[in-house]
Amino acid sequence: MTSYPFIPNSPPKSFIAYPKGEFDLESGPIKTIRKLKTPPLKILKSFLYRIHYYYKLHPLLTFIITLSLGIAILIFLSLFLNHYRTPGGSYEMEDDEYPFAKLKNLVMVAGHSIYTSSSCGKVDDEDSWVLEPYQKIVGQAATFLSHVEKGVEITELDDEALFLFSGGETRKDAGPRSEAQSYWGVAESKGWFGRGESVRWRAMTEEHARDSFENLLFSVCRFRELTGMYPQNITVVGYDFKEVRFAHLHRSAINFPESRFFYSGTPPTQIGKEEALKGEALARSQFLEDPYGCRKSLWRKKIKRDPFHRSIPYPNGCPELESLFRYCGTTHYAGPLPWD
Repeated sequence: MTSYPFIPNSPPKSFIAYPKGEFDLESGPIKTIRKLKTPPLKILKSFLYRIHYYYKLHPLLTFIITLSLGIAILIFLSLFLNHYRTPGGSYEMEDDEYPFAKLKNLVMVAGHSIYTSSSCGKVDDEDSWVLEPYQKIVGQAATFLSHVEKGVEITELDDEALFLFSGGETRKDAGPRSEAQSYWGVAESKGWFGRGESVRWRAMTEEHARDSFENLLFSVCRFRELTGMYPQNITVVGYDFKEVRFAHLHRSAINFPESRFFYSGTPPTQIGKEEALKGEALARSQFLEDPYGCRKSLWRKKIKRDPFHRSIPYPNGCPELESLFRYCGTTHYAGPLPWD
């Protein structure tokens, strides 16, 4: 056994249990992060200096290389964006990401007023609706109810139909409520006329239309938003005297095939029928001169029916129709369409 001499009056030696510096009992000594000796700004300046140097030696070659690199980056970005985005600026979705991807046909009820009563039991009372002067007729509210019921009936008979109520916030006195939401609420209060299990889950709203042409066009776009495709067949529900306006004027304005377009009409009140027919004759003549409702009196009517200056989101949800949405001619649009 080795013995160590004891030196009297000598100071005790310190025992170093752990190495100097930061130390972790589990992982050992903590390595200090090396600081970059050269700051990023200095590296960038050095890189730019080299480019400038080579440009002086070989200006043409350097220009060609730089241009080629820039073009390559632009092509890459273009391909990347086109892969994930549609022409209208909205992102593409897979078929299973659309809430109603399996539905193929459109059933649309065009709104005519806004329901404002706090009681759902007064849907057939004219005082519960915000009506224009020409609409203030006994029995008018009942005609709105008949449109809702007819739409529900037609939708129930077609398992592949998406049901849309169409109509925007068109009445200032009603506040920020839409015609479409009013009709949906009426259907809800009536229990979907005993067909709720079949219809309610596929009954949606389109809440921006300000006239009958927009009822049709915007509903087609809304259908595209919800299903990822355009309708194979369209059925419009409204007053019977408006069939020519929808089935001929508006349908032909969007070039939708006549064989796939259907109209289901219900009668107006007998008291106001004569005035209604006069008003319809005027509306038809206006749409004959202005098929897209973007000029003169029809345009002014749209502005009047937008008291809260709502922004129209379309055609973001239907980018294939962007050119049609921008078109404002007196002859029919002649460009390509998804249903051609």
